[in-house]
Amino acid sequence: MEYEAVIGLEIHAQLLTESKIFCGCSTQFGAEPNENTCPVCTGMPGVLPVLNRRVVELALRTAVALKGEIAPRSVFARKNYFYPDLPKGYQISQFEAPLSLGGYVEIEGDGGTRRVCLTRIHLEEDAGKLVYEGTMEKADAGYVDLNRTGVPLIEIVTEPELRSPEEAAAFLRKLRSILRYLEVCDGNMEQGSLRCDANVSIRPVGSEGLGVRTEMKNMNSFRFVEHALEYEIQRQIATLDDGEKIIQETRLWDTSKNVTMSMRSKEEAHDYRYFPDPDLVPVEIDSTWVEEIRGNLPELPDEKENRFVEAYELPIEDARTLTATAELADYFEKAVARFPQAKKVSNWILTELLRELNRDEREIGGCAVTPEHLSGMLAMIEDGSISGKIGKQVFEEMYRTGKEPQAIVKEKGWVQIQDSSELAGVIDHVLVSHPDEVSKYRAGKEKVFGFFVGQVMKATRGQANPKRVNELLREKLQSDN
Repeated sequence: MEYEAVIGLEIHAQLLTESKIFCGCSTQFGAEPNENTCPVCTGMPGVLPVLNRRVVELALRTAVALKGEIAPRSVFARKNYFYPDLPKGYQISQFEAPLSLGGYVEIEGDGGTRRVCLTRIHLEEDAGKLVYEGTMEKADAGYVDLNRTGVPLIEIVTEPELRSPEEAAAFLRKLRSILRYLEVCDGNMEQGSLRCDANVSIRPVGSEGLGVRTEMKNMNSFRFVEHALEYEIQRQIATLDDGEKIIQETRLWDTSKNVTMSMRSKEEAHDYRYFPDPDLVPVEIDSTWVEEIRGNLPELPDEKENRFVEAYELPIEDARTLTATAELADYFEKAVARFPQAKKVSNWILTELLRELNRDEREIGGCAVTPEHLSGMLAMIEDGSISGKIGKQVFEEMYRTGKEPQAIVKEKGWVQIQDSSELAGVIDHVLVSHPDEVSKYRAGKEKVFGFFVGQVMKATRGQANPKRVNELLREKLQSDN
């Protein structure tokens, strides 16, 4: 039997606030264990939570950008469960009355643009973190770090509309890009500020019903999400083919073994015994606030991509890559403002610059080559001060040292030779040194001309102006004929 996958995602995004959702503790990552805590976020008796307005503002910003329907009244609820990293014995979240319903994200696939609908966006606080000595399965000791407890999150839940691991990864990449454009989440998956749970089931191709689903928790990279879903889909298919039943459960992705492992039976909503939090009043959103936020949204990836295609006449793939992050798009536009040849700027960014950044696993913000440096180097190539070949060497030096292109060229002595008398002397020497090739050229073998150009460039260590070399070579060969 042929099966198809049905995938839904639950994405937790940490909001970029300085303090936690219900107290004034810092959200700084990397602090000493349990340093960023207080009686409120550790659940001491007699304390009361106070909602951080900035948290609501960033959540609204996300919901509006994703075309969600903002609820005029939303309610915080207590989600009850017991785990060592949850000091209160419950998590403050939203259940029956979330902040936003609906919305969508558009992704690109083999069939073109596809809209993935959202179920809801709601606010909640994060739990703490367990740190093990050894592996989780065979730990010598376990420690609780409550720094993360009370850190503000939005949970973005999709409809079960994704049909492949590739689509799931594409959705995550697109959502991360949007969140970073909005400046509501830094999208750092390694630090846990963007985490993904995936629900997956399989069903016979062509059927409408849903199979028994399993949930995979807290995957922190696009690659892990894709690999975990691939494995789990094949595991479920093999289970059904063996005549067994899928068990509804929560599983973890083991990155060392590349397998999913059973963690616990899957809870349903009633297992958490949700009820409205008696210490928090309902959140009422004024429509004027929503419209103010809507009016202040930045240009988002899709809009910027379309503008790059129209304004700069770039191929769609180039524009899509350049607008993947706001920082890269801004870098491109700053370079083009100084060197107004968009395609040339794009080519250098997409080939030379991104190759180096990807190799070093760096973001554009950590790059030593500024837009001004790149545009300055391209201007030097354009006016003939350096050749394209030398330009690549200049770029490598800029990337390594952060120096300006003019300083590098001067320091290395890479200024392009354009003086006709100097080049004529080099050309004479090349022709005298290769009489057989000269005879072949004059006998009609035009391909030999490229050999002469190469020899001149070699003799000048790539510093000769190629255009001037071509002109002088042809003049010389024709005048001596």
